[in-house]
Amino acid sequence: MSVRGTPRNPLESTLHLVSWGGPKPTDRTSQVLRRFDLESLLEKDLSATITRLQQLQESADDREIQYSIAELAYIAGKKAEPTQKAEALSYYGTSLIHAYDYLFDERHAGTLNPYDPQFRGACDLYNQSLEATLRIVQADGTLRPGTQGTVRTLGHQCTFDVVMYCSGWHAEDFDNFKFVSDYQLAGLRNHYHTYGLGVPIIAERRSHEGEDSVEKFYPDKLTFPLTAFLRIDRPQSTDGGKSTPKFVLELHDPLARQALAVNNLQVPLESDLSTPLAYFLNQPDLNIEKASTLGLINPGAVESMQGLYMLEPYDPKKMPVVMVHGLWSSPVTWMEMFNDLRSDPYVRQHYQFWFYLYPTGQPFWISAAQMRRDMAQARTIIDPEQSSPALDQMVLVGHSMGGLVSKLQSIDSGDQFWATMSDKPFDEIQADPQLKQEIRQAFFFQPNPSVRRVVTLGTPHGGSKFANDLTQFAGNQLIRLPMKMLASRQALLRDNQGFFRPDAPLDIRTSLDSLDPESVLLTKLRSAEPGPWVSYHNIAGRQPQSGFSSWVSKEGDGVVSLDSARLDGLPNVKSQLVVEAEHMGVHRHPQSVLEVRRILFEQLTELERFPMPGDQVMVASAETTAEVTPEVLTPTEPLPGEAPRTATSPLMPTLGPHSGTPATAIPRHHY
Repeated sequence: MSVRGTPRNPLESTLHLVSWGGPKPTDRTSQVLRRFDLESLLEKDLSATITRLQQLQESADDREIQYSIAELAYIAGKKAEPTQKAEALSYYGTSLIHAYDYLFDERHAGTLNPYDPQFRGACDLYNQSLEATLRIVQADGTLRPGTQGTVRTLGHQCTFDVVMYCSGWHAEDFDNFKFVSDYQLAGLRNHYHTYGLGVPIIAERRSHEGEDSVEKFYPDKLTFPLTAFLRIDRPQSTDGGKSTPKFVLELHDPLARQALAVNNLQVPLESDLSTPLAYFLNQPDLNIEKASTLGLINPGAVESMQGLYMLEPYDPKKMPVVMVHGLWSSPVTWMEMFNDLRSDPYVRQHYQFWFYLYPTGQPFWISAAQMRRDMAQARTIIDPEQSSPALDQMVLVGHSMGGLVSKLQSIDSGDQFWATMSDKPFDEIQADPQLKQEIRQAFFFQPNPSVRRVVTLGTPHGGSKFANDLTQFAGNQLIRLPMKMLASRQALLRDNQGFFRPDAPLDIRTSLDSLDPESVLLTKLRSAEPGPWVSYHNIAGRQPQSGFSSWVSKEGDGVVSLDSARLDGLPNVKSQLVVEAEHMGVHRHPQSVLEVRRILFEQLTELERFPMPGDQVMVASAETTAEVTPEVLTPTEPLPGEAPRTATSPLMPTLGPHSGTPATAIPRHHY
């Protein structure tokens, strides 16, 4: 993520904004000036030229003149801005109004030609004039939801209300905003930017008094995408002309709304979903690498950070996809997949993405017990009445060791896990009540009834040779377990002599120890019975083997062998896939993203065919999975003052085939 030297501006080349002798008008505007013998006046007085064109427009009502006024006013604003902010603001306001009238004047709605390059030019003039206006107004610190700003034109001075239309976000959440155009995306492979009207911005969230209980799951300094749209109402006056325009600055969440109704036309919003995410990830205070490293070598140091995180507002009608990272990692490892999946309007219409952070230096079954506890607590906080059936359609997605942690949420322990520790009944163990309860939670558990699917990627179901004697020795030297955990182990051995089996996994102190292929707990986990309602999906990595690597490692992703990563012959395994990727790239591979997307679509299809009792999740049929129309993607309720959203227009063409590969056409590699 880097700051651009100058903001990205689509008018830069057409208006020669940074060229020698620029800015200057386009050829079509120059033609309008020649038609009305205004070329010489333009050379002498740009402002007078704009005024003369406005007079001609009142009598001629010519769309070409309308466009020329918007273009010349924008040029005048760019020239005035370095030294005369107030003057520039009036020019930008003039450009805004005339670009808006070009696009939405109802008297000429039937003649609007979306194939004319001037049509997109009018959209760019509207967007860039609005952005320039907001930059100047923002300098006064007045742009916050619930406040008012001022737009000046060559003939009027108008105030506007700032109104936030964002389901899940509150006006109090809004701290500040930055312009997407100021930043060059880096750190994410794919950039999801849609084109239309409005100014994409990066909104910075702040903590505030009176927060909802669910807001505890939002990380500090969270940023989210918004699009600013200035709605202009120009009612006709009693003499048939147009009165003083009325403005409303609307802030929209592009994740929830992709289009607006303006004068009975469907208008797509310009939006950027990726840059706000990259901005959040790029903040120095986030300490991504520090959290990953501390979680490995000093698990106790990240206890305060452990738990569930949400990067979007909680929605009780959407099904959760909970992403669980692996060894020496953090939720940031999922940002590539998250960025790709939520770019799909159909995915984000039905799913919300959560992330689980845990210390990766401790044995994975301890992390699984903590996750089980944290997920139960989260459900109590966000849905205490158990009234949101969408939460009972949860999908867990785990990478590497996170796949083991996730799988442990879906199985019934019975007595088999405790049997690896002792042949004696659990109740006979001697320990203080708190420690006894922690042991009980780690070895006795039921499948989470809300988990419907578990997707594992690059997971060492059969352990990893990476956890060999050398790495285990190094891990035991480097990983500092909490003193409480070490003291508890010593107390157990002291107070329960002869109680534990000789091969009991009491000597397994770190995550590296727990991943040893000889670990008896891995064997039990691999064959454990899942809840009958749970489906498993598995993705393994395979990196090309050549030279030295072919001598030192088995076929696999370089960390987990293909044999260990497979789930052949096990109950409830619905699909398996191999992608050509090394271990840290398995979950970022495009085929893995497409496979997870297919799995999410598969769940929607199955829910329609076999809905759960009391299920209220809106799903689409298999026939609509591959194609989505604007009516599905766009909220149909009008904003205040809008007409019902039933009309279509050149501003909102019908969408073609759904983005990406249809669920039935994903290339697959079989074992």
